[in-house]
Amino acid sequence: MPETIDYDGVVRMLRGAAEKVTTHHGRLSELDAVLGDGDHGADMRRAMAMLAKAIAENRSRDIASVLSDVGWAVIGAGGGAAGPLFGTFFMGMAEAASTRATLDAPALAAVFSHALAAVRRQTKAEPGDKTLLDALVPAVGRYRAAADAGHDVSSAMEAAADAAEKGAEATCAMQARFGLAADRGEASVGTVDPGAASVGLMFRGFADALAAAESE
Repeated sequence: MPETIDYDGVVRMLRGAAEKVTTHHGRLSELDAVLGDGDHGADMRRAMAMLAKAIAENRSRDIASVLSDVGWAVIGAGGGAAGPLFGTFFMGMAEAASTRATLDAPALAAVFSHALAAVRRQTKAEPGDKTLLDALVPAVGRYRAAADAGHDVSSAMEAAADAAEKGAEATCAMQARFGLAADRGEASVGTVDPGAASVGLMFRGFADALAAAESE
């Protein structure tokens, strides 16, 4: 199993995330129809299209550069609050990747941690508020724990994806305390937060893309 990923590996991850989110955008909108204004899936599909376009137009073969381009593209896609936060996540990844040509599991853990910190500076939400943080925080934490335990990039990503999906599912039992969903009060209980679901899909896309590359 590869100990590091390079530019091509990062691009593979990003494309995997875009494919996974786009495939399931309808479910995301169904969730948002209960908790918000019903357009989260459409917003994320548009953001993922912009992500793919940014990758296609990037000629640098530089990890930080493509992540920065992706971040700006996702932020520029507009829509609700989630899009800019996802864009901020990718921008944070770019900042931490800096001039690296490759990333091993500990380095990618540091990149994810920096990106999570960037997101948290942009929102007053906390874990437990029924937002994307309820999937993102455990995903990043699980990735770091796996990397610290000696797992390679791919197996650590599988662990992170599992944590993201479980974190998203856990929001079903929560009452929303932030954003439009908070207006639903107790009626928000029983539905998975669409932003958290998007994080689960994103990390699952990362993991599946890396696993597929290993089998090639």
